[in-house]
Amino acid sequence: MSDIGDWFRSVPLITRYWFAASIAVPFIGKLGLIDFRNLMLFPELVFSRFQLWRPVTATLYFPITPNTGFLYLVNLYFLYHYSTRLETGAFDGRPADYVFMLLFNWICIVITGLLMDMRLLMIPMIMSVLYVWAQFNKEMIVSFWFGTRFKAHYLPWVILVFNFIIGGSFVNELTGNLVGHLYFFLMFKYPMDLGGRSFLSTPVFLYRFFPNTRGGVSGFGVPPTRRPVPQEPAAAGGGGGRHNWGQGFRLGGE
Repeated sequence: MSDIGDWFRSVPLITRYWFAASIAVPFIGKLGLIDFRNLMLFPELVFSRFQLWRPVTATLYFPITPNTGFLYLVNLYFLYHYSTRLETGAFDGRPADYVFMLLFNWICIVITGLLMDMRLLMIPMIMSVLYVWAQFNKEMIVSFWFGTRFKAHYLPWVILVFNFIIGGSFVNELTGNLVGHLYFFLMFKYPMDLGGRSFLSTPVFLYRFFPNTRGGVSGFGVPPTRRPVPQEPAAAGGGGGRHNWGQGFRLGGE
């Protein structure tokens, strides 16, 4: 048990709490401690009866049955694997920025869920984080089942098909990918690569709760640097072109 405890404490803070809650809430519903229907998203109950906890619990709850157990475990692994790599890589030492990314993605997913009458939001939330990781590490070659190898840029779409085959919903995965794309485009691609205005920035109050730190494990992709202000032409031509969005370890690597 001490080995499990040591492993759990080694998980980055934000990922640790998200991972633990994504285990605890489904098992609370599985054991019947709380009626599982009270953990799902019902728009009419949110608006008419002000059951405001539902957007939160619907993000953490997933029904565990013989038919859905494998899909749940696979996505729980994706949560741990890619959230850890983002928190210790592109967002290393910047927990407030990582929390803001999660909040932005969650709000977009909740709005989509309310509009589209979605009951469960766990998979869209996990997929949005996986999509952001893939964008930071888009040129990295990853390995998937049966020895298949491809660039990380394609990973969210491969997993979309994979989840659909093993019993997921095409809409859930697609929603997560689109929300992850929206965050990455507004936060990095548009202002830094296309020279547009910045639409997103981490609120100052989050830095008070989650101050920047130093240290941690790095190497799982870094955020792109901001496009420099144009300078006078130099004698020796400078290098323009596309940004390198970062690089990372092999999927599942040490």
